[in-house]
Amino acid sequence: MKIIRTRIPDVFTLEPKVFGDNRGFFFESYNENVFKSLTGNDPAFVQDNHSKSKKNVLRGLHYQIRQPQGKLVRVICGDVFDVAVDIRRSSPTFGKWVGEYLTAENKKQLWVPPGFAHGFLVLSDVAEFLYKTTDYYAPEFERCIRWNDPDLSIQWPINDAPLVSEKDAGGVLFRDAEVFTYIQNL
Repeated sequence: MKIIRTRIPDVFTLEPKVFGDNRGFFFESYNENVFKSLTGNDPAFVQDNHSKSKKNVLRGLHYQIRQPQGKLVRVICGDVFDVAVDIRRSSPTFGKWVGEYLTAENKKQLWVPPGFAHGFLVLSDVAEFLYKTTDYYAPEFERCIRWNDPDLSIQWPINDAPLVSEKDAGGVLFRDAEVFTYIQNL
């Protein structure tokens, strides 16, 4: 497995070694020892999730203000533009974002640490995601920042109007969002 650093040091892409031939392929999608040795992080994953979305679905920038979740995101079907935004006020990269193309073909995974908002845009007809989280989903603590916030200026690769949920359409502006004052890295 190889680690690819992004312009935000706490967010990175993991690229597995894939072994394959005309019969199929094999790769190790997660190994705790390798993850820890490559990243210096030792998250305790508590929940695995599987979701499916259709083309042009844009999930806004979600996070939990309490019980913050770290996420290790992988696409197993389709193509997705995945985004992480640093919302840790004390961070030197506060308000910065990174985007990564995750596809079933490239098999990359994005590590989104606690203290970041996370969103995505589906680029293929359909996409399926698997992601591990470091804390449980707690809807009472979930918050959403507008996907098209002008202060963040995320460069979503979209040509048509996105399909957004009512919750995402009602997201707050970044300048009005509850953010983290301090998050300890895992």
